[in-house]
Amino acid sequence: MTVDILLQAFALVFRWDVILIIIASGLFGMFVGAMPGLTATMATALLIPVTFFMDPVPALGAIVTATAMAIFAGDIPAAMLRMPGTPASAAYTDESYLMGRKGQLDLNLGTNLVTSVLGGLIGVAILVLAAPALAEFALAFSSFEYFWLAALGLTCAVFLATNDPLKGFASLFLGLGLGTIGIDPAAGFPRFTFGTVELMQGVSFIPAMIGMFAISELLRGVTSMQGSGEVVLQQVGNVFKGVGGVLRRYWVNFLRGSGIGVVIGALPGAGADIAAWVSYAVSKRFSKEPQKFGTGHVEGIVDAGAANNSAIAAAWIPALVFGIPGDSITAIVIGVLYMKGMNPGPTVFLQNPQLIYAVFMIFVLANLLMLPLGWAIIKSAKQVLRVPKNILLPMILIFCVVGSYAMTNSVYGIIIMLVLGIFAFMLEENGFPIAPVILGLVLGEMFEQNFITSMIKSDGSFLAFFARPIAGILGVATIAIWLIMLWRMGPWSKARPAAV
Repeated sequence: MTVDILLQAFALVFRWDVILIIIASGLFGMFVGAMPGLTATMATALLIPVTFFMDPVPALGAIVTATAMAIFAGDIPAAMLRMPGTPASAAYTDESYLMGRKGQLDLNLGTNLVTSVLGGLIGVAILVLAAPALAEFALAFSSFEYFWLAALGLTCAVFLATNDPLKGFASLFLGLGLGTIGIDPAAGFPRFTFGTVELMQGVSFIPAMIGMFAISELLRGVTSMQGSGEVVLQQVGNVFKGVGGVLRRYWVNFLRGSGIGVVIGALPGAGADIAAWVSYAVSKRFSKEPQKFGTGHVEGIVDAGAANNSAIAAAWIPALVFGIPGDSITAIVIGVLYMKGMNPGPTVFLQNPQLIYAVFMIFVLANLLMLPLGWAIIKSAKQVLRVPKNILLPMILIFCVVGSYAMTNSVYGIIIMLVLGIFAFMLEENGFPIAPVILGLVLGEMFEQNFITSMIKSDGSFLAFFARPIAGILGVATIAIWLIMLWRMGPWSKARPAAV
């Protein structure tokens, strides 16, 4: 029976029209991902009107391929221009950019490409082999577990602050403060809106990310520009040279990052961006050379690059098995599944098994296709670096404005982008890192909502946060990390070496 289903799935996928749609969607995803502000979610949303006229397999194939390509392509402007194309690339943008500045752009992009492909394949393997078990594990998470997961993620801020953990925490609290703007999730009351209707929706994450990374970098580029004809130069060569050595040295990092991506991706509401943040922070915490992080070091990129792509496939686990979206992309996918008569849930494996296995095959095909398409996009994108700054910077600004406007359909997104861009520029000029601010914005809503929900459930009892086994383990781990950090930051930790 299984062989018959696989043969049916193979016949559905390997048709010339389906293959053409997959290739076209891959190119589209690469383009969208490489444009700062145009996210993988936006690429998926833009494909929905087109997939309405397709059969189920090519429709799902278009979405799967475009998403996988967009997540990787976001690494390209991050490395070249310090402007992440997608939120999943934001965690290691500074690291990638500094590698490029050190003349290691080829190694950086080659490592990103190969780890993305291999991490994606591991995610697909887990999706195929362990979907029911992982989905049941994710379903066991309540608001208590999600609160501690968000708290653990926020703790990553101290690892992202390379030189000064105190400034890292200050940046994190700024991000959390920005995250409180808008409607209170408990009482439904507007907070810090100053009577402005637009602020009721809160600080939109994508315009904020564009502003804090892209606009601040544009301002820095303008202030450092010496003459209108200056050219941004980087080496152009073989992007795969040296990647094998990196993978041999950091194979444990690759496997760890892929594992983190699978686990976090399978949790409803988490997604590739949180997987990348957590994986990068874990990489630095357990690295033998933590002092190299933040200077253009490839180790964290291996972890995070594998994590964000393995999370893509893992996010389909709760979506297919239980109809619960793993992230914003799979939320759109669930709508497509209903539209095509494939109601997600346990019965879909019984009623349409050939379609599910066809989706698995498309995932494998999309990740394999990423290798040649990614190489071609990298080679093409490198030509951007030969454009003079006085031409390149205004062009990038136009893309940033378009991306910010598209996310909010109003000038509000552009204003958020500009204000936070100037704010980020001032922070960085005074030694405050930007990554923790973005982390606070990403996880702040999840942290607050699950805290309030848990307090309501427990009738105000804090002991309830440790009552469930998984919540208890996460809670103890998070508090232990806080205590260790406080110990290391205290005056006694500095006095001890002098007494020896």
